[in-house]
Amino acid sequence: MSFRPGPLRAALALAVGFVAVRVVYRVLFHGVDGTGAVLLPLPVWPLAPPLAHVRMFGPVTADGLTATVVGALPIALTILAFGMLSALLDLPRLLARGARRGPFQGVARALSIAWAALPSLADAARVARRAQVLRGERGFGAGLRTLAPALEVTMERATAVGASLELRGYAGRGLEGDCRSPIAHGPLALGFGDDTVVTIDGSSVGADAVSDGIRTGSLTVLTGATGSGKTTLLRALSGLHTHLEGGWLDGALSIAGHDRADTPPRDLSRLVGVVLQNPRAGFVTTNVRDEIGLALELRGLARVLVDERVRDVADRLGIAALLDRRLRELSAGQATLVAIAAAIVEQPVLLLVDEPLADLDRSARARIVTLLGALAHEAGMCVIVAEHRGAELAGVADVWLHLTAASAATPATVTTRPSPFTTPESRPPLPTEGPSRAATAADLRSCEPALSTRVTVRYGQRLAVDDVAVTLHPGEVVALVGPNGAGKSSLLLALATGEHARDVRLVPDDADALFVRDTVAAECRRADRRAHLPVGTTLTRVAALLGRGDEDGELGRRHPRDLSAGQRRCLALAIQTATRPRVLLVDEPTRGLDPDARRMVDAAVTRIAAAGTAVLVATHDAAVISRADVALGMDAGRLCAAGTTTAAAAPATAAGAPATAPGAAPGTDRGATHQPRAEILHSARTQPSEAATAAEPDEIGGARNTRAQTTARGRRPRRALTVALVAANVLAAAAFLWPLAATALPAQAQAAVGPIALSLAPLAALATLAALDTTVRSAQTLALLAVLAAIGAAVRIASTGVGGVEALFVLLILAGRAYGARFGLLLGAASVGLSALLWGGVGPWLPFQMFACAWVAAGAGLLPRRVRGGAEIAMLMGYGVAAAYAFGLIMNMWFWPFAVGGGTSISYVPGAPLPQNMGAFLVYSLVTSTLSWDTVRALTTVIGICLVGRAVLRSLRRAKPVAAAPSPPRTGASPRSALARVES
Repeated sequence: MSFRPGPLRAALALAVGFVAVRVVYRVLFHGVDGTGAVLLPLPVWPLAPPLAHVRMFGPVTADGLTATVVGALPIALTILAFGMLSALLDLPRLLARGARRGPFQGVARALSIAWAALPSLADAARVARRAQVLRGERGFGAGLRTLAPALEVTMERATAVGASLELRGYAGRGLEGDCRSPIAHGPLALGFGDDTVVTIDGSSVGADAVSDGIRTGSLTVLTGATGSGKTTLLRALSGLHTHLEGGWLDGALSIAGHDRADTPPRDLSRLVGVVLQNPRAGFVTTNVRDEIGLALELRGLARVLVDERVRDVADRLGIAALLDRRLRELSAGQATLVAIAAAIVEQPVLLLVDEPLADLDRSARARIVTLLGALAHEAGMCVIVAEHRGAELAGVADVWLHLTAASAATPATVTTRPSPFTTPESRPPLPTEGPSRAATAADLRSCEPALSTRVTVRYGQRLAVDDVAVTLHPGEVVALVGPNGAGKSSLLLALATGEHARDVRLVPDDADALFVRDTVAAECRRADRRAHLPVGTTLTRVAALLGRGDEDGELGRRHPRDLSAGQRRCLALAIQTATRPRVLLVDEPTRGLDPDARRMVDAAVTRIAAAGTAVLVATHDAAVISRADVALGMDAGRLCAAGTTTAAAAPATAAGAPATAPGAAPGTDRGATHQPRAEILHSARTQPSEAATAAEPDEIGGARNTRAQTTARGRRPRRALTVALVAANVLAAAAFLWPLAATALPAQAQAAVGPIALSLAPLAALATLAALDTTVRSAQTLALLAVLAAIGAAVRIASTGVGGVEALFVLLILAGRAYGARFGLLLGAASVGLSALLWGGVGPWLPFQMFACAWVAAGAGLLPRRVRGGAEIAMLMGYGVAAAYAFGLIMNMWFWPFAVGGGTSISYVPGAPLPQNMGAFLVYSLVTSTLSWDTVRALTTVIGICLVGRAVLRSLRRAKPVAAAPSPPRTGASPRSALARVES
């Protein structure tokens, strides 16, 4: 049992505040008059009819004041008791237990993820703030514009977390399968809406009978240009394409004997491991140990078994030293290794890996290549890797598939052996206009430097950049090379935000953070205004960098995040150089790009340098380094001698990897002749024993946990759920309105109504959460709920005690509008509950706060759906005003008798006529909240929706959970477009 002093301190402050408020109320409404000594001789001030029974002020006496304090002590002590309980309980562990079993699994898992996601919200805010600085923007308006991109980043993180949970088996059945046939398919088409993205011709690829197909114990490399469909194909194999992203699949595709279209990823999570692009975005937990063991935790294994399995996998992958590290502290290579460990902890048959080498230096790439080869040839897995750096996998690959654009001029092709790669190192030089760069390099250095400075960067006690001297000349391209963690990004950021920031612009590695508008045209118009250029100048530059025109306006209408990776880099370059800075800094501009996209970005950088801008590029790309005028090496925060790191950036095959000639016969079973280096995992070819299939010795609470127990619960009848939900909310409404309902009861029973209402509210909250819990069976819904609840909790805590400034209402109304009433109910309750857990605000009032906020969000989801545009924002602003005042009235109603106590002119009087009690309540509410807190809350909500409503709604709707995958185009219809085709 741990002790957290924070909740106890918060409870103590609340208890003291309650006693003080009780005293103030009774002084205001003639409630401290007595027979003792008079401390403050205030006059009595009766109100005019029809409220003549209400009297304000009056003499303050010693015994009246004492009685007021003593009368408030029972409630104050209750607050302290709840604070002590919150301080003693290990809430994260309780949430983790609730997430494994019971009627609140979905909500408990959402709260657990939200708890873990809170630190990432601060990271998102820092990224947005840093992007604002890099754009050179200041002021309140610029700060507001960062809210939408920060939310975009947060929602993308939620989507990635949802995909990760789905792949780890959240609420899955844990099916077994045929290990001998990891993939089998017939003619197949994949797409979204009316567009066909990938078509595959052929049959039974993946069976052992096909000597040159995809099989267990083999490593297949999937190559192709950006946008050719590599990621779509991998996500179709994993099941994300159809079950999470709204794509369609037409044809036959089975994974380990299961129809992919009918079997969601969560049910095959024990057979299929997946490492997505940018693995950091899909991390669900906060530390390495929990991340690797998450799939086992979701399956319900006992903690001791999870720890044993995690240690075993970490030892075999050589990352045991990282188990106690926080995920945010890992380098790019370490993060990739952890993602692979998390994907193989269940010993899958099929391992899908998307762009594992994109962010890595030479040594990290070699280690990942060696590991993937060992998992295929020694552990017996079927490994499929989509990678632009295909040449680096030549030493371990067995099968090569290349996706090419399907057209009459370029027929689809597939290679089954490494072909002569057109690698970045062997590409022809870019065409240049005017004098060659080699001829002008010496002239550049004779010019006056565009930047000359020294930089030192510290993070706490750690020295990231050690007194580095930087000199850049106009028109010069300088490559900054070094291993991951050498300090390259820290140096660039220091240059862009230091004393020379006015003359320097930076395109960071996460260049998407620079985008704050919802169309490319809007981004370019903003850049034109800042640079005092004619409207359309920057958009024209973007189109030129992309090698296309925009006569039809299609490019300008697109959302920046919907562009390809290479196009987004060119857009960022154009925006950041619109003001013609003297120096441009670019961090990893060609990361994760195919050769054509790299050439496009390279050409953009070359054109910018040719215009006279000094360019400093931090990169691992040997092609960029070879074309630079100067190469600087960096390691451990210091610059090395020029040119010494060029070799380090060159491509390398995995050290110790099996060296099979590119001309090896197709279909050769490399795993059969491979010399074992070290056992990585038990062979995936081994069929599970009958006993192992039936049950596993997993002890949870002393009971044996069988696989049958992990089967997802059947859906409860929808009508019964609706009835239960309505009944719980009616019960909650009765608890809120108990002072009015009590008048219908006999006089002798009215005194017990208040305590009964306090006990009914938490029961109604539990019933509502149990009824809604079945709606959290989608991993994406779970992730969205968790991340938005974390945002809501952070916003509520930040605005606590700021005179009614409830920014939480803005989020609740917009999310309820975007996702509907049921989601709104859950979000309102989860946001308030999580914030209470964080700051110690757990008490008898919590269920009432949860219901009130839940109703605010749900009401927005019930508004007319057809209203859009400006009318929708106006409607939500009007609803926000009504909700703000209704929230204050209903929260005052249940608490009014407890806040004031008896004996004042506005006290609740059991048995009194309804008009008398209503009059007293209205005076209490008007004086204590309606004219102050509620009015400020209404104004805050209106202003917030007016400023950010349109952008936030668009962001929320872009990430809206997929209800069901759409049907493919009708059979026999010609595909509207086939971007890629694979034949085997």
